Amino acid sequence: MIERFIIRGGKIIDPAQDIDFTGDVLVEDGKIKALEKPGKIPVSRGLKIIDAKKFWVLPGLIDVHVHLREPGFEYKETIETGTKAAVAGGFTSIACMANTLPVNDSPSITAYIREKARQSASCRVFPVGALSKGLKGEELAEIGGMIGEGAKAISDDGIPVMNSYLMRKGLDYAKAFGVAIIDHAEDSSLVGQGVMNESIFSTELGLRGNPQASEEIMVARDIALCRLTKSRLHIAHISTAVALEHLKRAKDEGLLVTAEVSPHHLTLTEEEIRNYDTNFKVAPPLRSKKDVLTLRKALAHGYIDIIASDHAPHSVNEKALEFDQAANGIIGLQTTVPLTLGLVREKILPLKRWIESLTIAPAKLLGIEYGTLKKGSQADITIIDPNEQWTFSEALNRSKSKNSPFFGRTFRGKVKMTIMGGRIVFEDGIVN
Repeated sequence: MIERFIIRGGKIIDPAQDIDFTGDVLVEDGKIKALEKPGKIPVSRGLKIIDAKKFWVLPGLIDVHVHLREPGFEYKETIETGTKAAVAGGFTSIACMANTLPVNDSPSITAYIREKARQSASCRVFPVGALSKGLKGEELAEIGGMIGEGAKAISDDGIPVMNSYLMRKGLDYAKAFGVAIIDHAEDSSLVGQGVMNESIFSTELGLRGNPQASEEIMVARDIALCRLTKSRLHIAHISTAVALEHLKRAKDEGLLVTAEVSPHHLTLTEEEIRNYDTNFKVAPPLRSKKDVLTLRKALAHGYIDIIASDHAPHSVNEKALEFDQAANGIIGLQTTVPLTLGLVREKILPLKRWIESLTIAPAKLLGIEYGTLKKGSQADITIIDPNEQWTFSEALNRSKSKNSPFFGRTFRGKVKMTIMGGRIVFEDGIVN
């Protein structure tokens, strides 16, 4: 139910408006009615009061990289369960990748996802359409039709586009429709059977290595294609220091290139794999300490635009295998905030930059009118207690899958409430 209420006494931070002050937010008819200093908004009879003292009041968070698995892989995740995890993690909008079954490579599948979301989602769901039919990298998918049905970006994420001509044509088509290509930048031939970062650690553990050059080569190639087509290119889950050098040069040149980084690439290194725990197996793989430090600096300085979870649910059977046989991926919707908030607390990442990377920057990538608390905008709001300590557990997990290396970890900083369009969809551990 959409209510009329005041969020009182919180620290209101909105990088889109460059505001940071303690005050009150009035929500009416699902929209932001007013932002004022404490006590300036008249309190009328029946007006609900939400006490936000000592809390942060932020625009609703946005995740541009989520795998919801529906249709086709509902045993891993559904739109219903994935969006419950999203709102529990503070996200009011998410973009879902195309590697479903059937693949989201046609307007009918895009429409199906939007309709299922309308029926069962707890947050806003924006489909990402496939670049190639069946994710096979052979011919373009129905890009115009999918965008017409509501796709907000195009990507073969999970499978690199090895055909340079096809990637060029994808960029051309995406440009014509005003959307970005989200790029899984790995040379699959060079990755081969690699399952972790190629280094002394992969040799020590007896695991085949995935060299950093596999990412660096593809980032360089796709930036060259971006320069050629003058299209929008977004690099997903960037993970290496040299790839970042390519990115910096492209941005300095004024190319339309953006990038995202995942919480696990910001906080974990290849050394986590010493115990062969498959919950640490991701693609691209966890990298070196040097890469992690470089990623953090690049995010702090704005060369990396966005933090995105790359929420990738898998069943127990797909993870309970030998390391080289297990599926890649970590569920991340409920741990993105506490993991990356730790970087703010350690003064590695400025608070404003952190919020920007989770709100207005992803909104710009998707071309959606969210990620701000501007008066008159939809009341998508995330309220966070930056100091509350809590432990992530399977009991608190809202995803259908359990492939997280963070169960049992105690965090500082917790999402207290998530509001979407003026409706409280998550409050104190309960999804409404």
